[in-house]
Amino acid sequence: MSLHTDFMKPIPLLILVLASLLGRLPAAEPIAAFAPSARILFQGDSITDGNRGRSADPNHILGHGYAFIIAAKYGAAFAAMNLDFMNRGTSGNTVRDLKKRWQKDTLELKPDVLSILIGVNDQSHDVPLDEYERSYEELITQAKARNPKLRLVLCEPFTLPVGKRKDGYDAWRAGIQARQDLVAKLAAKYDAALVRFQPVFDGACKVAPAEHWIWDGVHPTYSGHQLMADEWERTVRAKWPTP
Repeated sequence: MSLHTDFMKPIPLLILVLASLLGRLPAAEPIAAFAPSARILFQGDSITDGNRGRSADPNHILGHGYAFIIAAKYGAAFAAMNLDFMNRGTSGNTVRDLKKRWQKDTLELKPDVLSILIGVNDQSHDVPLDEYERSYEELITQAKARNPKLRLVLCEPFTLPVGKRKDGYDAWRAGIQARQDLVAKLAAKYDAALVRFQPVFDGACKVAPAEHWIWDGVHPTYSGHQLMADEWERTVRAKWPTP
C-alpha cells in the first residue's frame, strides 16, 4: 500500500467524527423570547407576506422572506423546543387593512411573540399620520389585552432610492421617516423591541449599491431579506437577554 493511500485511509473516519461533533452544536444562538412551544407570529404587508402559501403546505406557508429565514434557522437549531412560526403578512396592506383582519389573523392565533411591519403602503396611499398612529396603537392594545405577557416586536418601515422611488425621493423618504418616528414612539410606550431596518439598509449601501438590497425602493432582494432577518434576531435577543 502506498504512503499516499495510507495517509488518506483515516480521513473518512475523521470526517464522521467531526460531523458527529458538529451535529451536537446548535446552528444559532438561543433567543430568550422563544420559550418552548412558543408561537411567533409575523404580521404586515407584502414584505412580510413574501408570496406565502395560503394552504397548509409547509413548504410554502412562511413565504420567502425574512420571516422564513428566521423560522428555518431556529426551527432547525432548536427543534426540540417545538417552536411554532406563523406568517400572516398580506400584500398591499395598510393599518386600515390590518384592523379589518386583526381578530382572525392575530388575536385568535394567540401569539406569544408578535412582530409587526407596516407603513410603506400607508405612505403610498396617503394614510394620515394621526390615523396611522391611532390605528396602530389600537392593534397593539388589543393584542396586549388578549395576552398581557405578549412580547411585541415593532419593525420600522424603510426605503432606498431605487426604481420609481428615485423621483421625489427626499419627500418620500421624509414621509417614511415620519412613520418610523411613530413606530419608535409606540415601541417605547408599550415596551416593545424596536427593529430599526433603515440604518441597516443605509449602511449596506456602503458595501453594495442600493439595488443589491432593495429592487424597487420598497421590496428587498434575497440579500436584503437576510439583512432584515439578522437585524430582527439581534434586536429581539438584545431586548430580552434572559428568559
